[in-house]
Amino acid sequence: MIRKILIKLLQEPLFHFLILGAGLFLVYSAVNSTVNTQADRIVVDETQVLRLVEQFRRTWMRSPTRQEVQALVEDYVMEEILYREAQALGLDQDDLVIRRRLRQKMEFLNADLTEPQAPTEAQLLAYFDANQDRFRRPDRFSIQQIYLNPNKHKANLKRTAGELLKRLNADPKFAADSQAIGDVTLLPAQLDGATRREVANTFGPGFAKDLENMPMGRWSGPYESSYGLHLICITERRSGGLPAMGEIRSVLEREWRTGRNKAANERFYQALRERYDVEIRLPADLASKTLAVW
Repeated sequence: MIRKILIKLLQEPLFHFLILGAGLFLVYSAVNSTVNTQADRIVVDETQVLRLVEQFRRTWMRSPTRQEVQALVEDYVMEEILYREAQALGLDQDDLVIRRRLRQKMEFLNADLTEPQAPTEAQLLAYFDANQDRFRRPDRFSIQQIYLNPNKHKANLKRTAGELLKRLNADPKFAADSQAIGDVTLLPAQLDGATRREVANTFGPGFAKDLENMPMGRWSGPYESSYGLHLICITERRSGGLPAMGEIRSVLEREWRTGRNKAANERFYQALRERYDVEIRLPADLASKTLAVW
C-alpha cells in the first residue's frame, strides 16, 4: 500500500517541484549562512593592533597604556561595525565627501606606483624654458604718497594738489615730513618693495597702471584712485625679470615633479576612462548653450 502511494507521488509533477524547491532552499540557506557568518566576523590581529599603537605614538609621542590599547581596539571595532552597517544601508552611495576622498586615494595610489625620479639637467632646462612666465620675478616699487580728500577740497582739489606738488619738489625740508602733509586716510603713507599687483590691491588697478610713467626720486601727480587724488614719489624701482636657473633650482625641481605627477594622473585617468562607455545627457534647457561651448 505504502509502496503504491510512493510510486504515485513520484509520478506527480507537483511532487518533483516541491522536492526541487526544498533542495534549492537548503542550498541557499547553507550558502547565505556562511556569507553572513563571514560578514559578521571581525578579526583584530596583531598587525592591526601594532598599527593602532603606532598611530597613538605618532600622535601623543609616547606608548599607550594597556587600558589605552584596549580602548583603541574597541574604538576600531566600533568603527568597523558602523562602517559595515553604513555600507549595508547604502549610506556611502552618492556622498560627495566620500566620492572625493576615494578619488584622492586613487590618485595617491597612482602616485605611489609612479617610480620616483630625479630630473636630469636637460629635463630641468626644458621645463624652465617652457615655463619662464611662471618663474619670472615681478618689478617692485617703493613709493611714498600724499592723499587729498575730494570731499574736503571740492572745487579747489586740483589747484591745491598743484600748489602742494610745487612746494614738495622745491623744498626738500618740507618734503621730508611727507607723512604729516595731506589729508587723513587709512591708506599707507608708503609701500616698500611692492609689486604692481600689491599696489593695485591697495590703491586700485587704475592707479597701478601709471607706475611705469612716474618719475624716480621726485614728486609727481596728481594721480587719481577710487579714494581721491594722490601725489607720489617713487623712491626705488627694482626690475624683476627671469632669475638664473641655479637660483631657483629647488623650486624648479618641485614644480617639475608636480607637473610630472599631474601628467601621470591624467594618463592613468585616460587609461581607465577608455574602459567605460560614457553617455552624457544634458537637460533640454542647457543642451544648446552648453554644446555651443563644448
